[in-house]
Amino acid sequence: MNLQSTSSTPTRTPRKTNRSSWWTAYLLVLPFAAVYLLFLIYPTLSAIQLSFTSADLTGVGPYVGLKNYITLLSDPRFWDSVKHTLYFMLLTVIPNTLVGFMFALMVARLRHLKSWVLSIFFLPNVLPVSVVTAVWVWILDPSFGVFNYLFKTNTSWFEDPTWAMPFVALVTIWWSAGFNMLLILAAIQNVPKELYEAASLDGANTWQAFWAVTWPTVWPVTSLALLLQLIAQFKIFDQVYLLTGGGPFESTTVVLMQLYKEGFQQTHGGYASTIAVVFMVIILLASWVQNKLLGGKK
Repeated sequence: MNLQSTSSTPTRTPRKTNRSSWWTAYLLVLPFAAVYLLFLIYPTLSAIQLSFTSADLTGVGPYVGLKNYITLLSDPRFWDSVKHTLYFMLLTVIPNTLVGFMFALMVARLRHLKSWVLSIFFLPNVLPVSVVTAVWVWILDPSFGVFNYLFKTNTSWFEDPTWAMPFVALVTIWWSAGFNMLLILAAIQNVPKELYEAASLDGANTWQAFWAVTWPTVWPVTSLALLLQLIAQFKIFDQVYLLTGGGPFESTTVVLMQLYKEGFQQTHGGYASTIAVVFMVIILLASWVQNKLLGGKK
């Protein structure tokens, strides 16, 4: 009897410990899970449900099946907004990451005033979008703007269909390149010094050391910066709304601007939800494709 009682004791204690650990883990995860379900999953499911109705901005609306999706696929305004969004991404995703990379390389080589230079480059990133757009509206003003004064022109850049989107992209890069710089700078500073010493012993110059050591070591963080930029630039709205309002002649109307017009100006809540659902699927597919393409180069 004594042998049976002593052999059962050690098997019960780990089970109790594991059960207690699981309950502790569930309690720690619970607040995040509740917020996630309330503010992400529930609105997403509600938008999907609304996309099958003809609801206005505030009501529920009758069920219309796939009518909104069929209308959306043949809506030239939606496809034009997709083209404008892709054009903006072409102007910003890779250039923004490259600018951040060059700033990071330059700051990493500094020996003095490093924190000051880093703060200057990162400062635009902490400004609200309203301040950023107000600054650039002043800089690019056709009458008294510094930009037109330096280049001896009087062009109203945000009212020109050719130049409006490139200058919205320029403002975005100036505003957000500091975040990429911080990510890549942290990766550069974590490159082992022994790798540079080995490259130097092999006779590699600065350029060869960059391609043989720095670039492959920093690439995982660079690909992460590209993925974050892809998702962020897909969702552009604030800069366009404040700088151009979607004009001139709808040349800067991106997808979220089109969604805003349908939902809040035309009060087509069901149709706007359809745009949101299709756009969410496009972002997920693009993120998955980019992750597969860039992840294979690790």
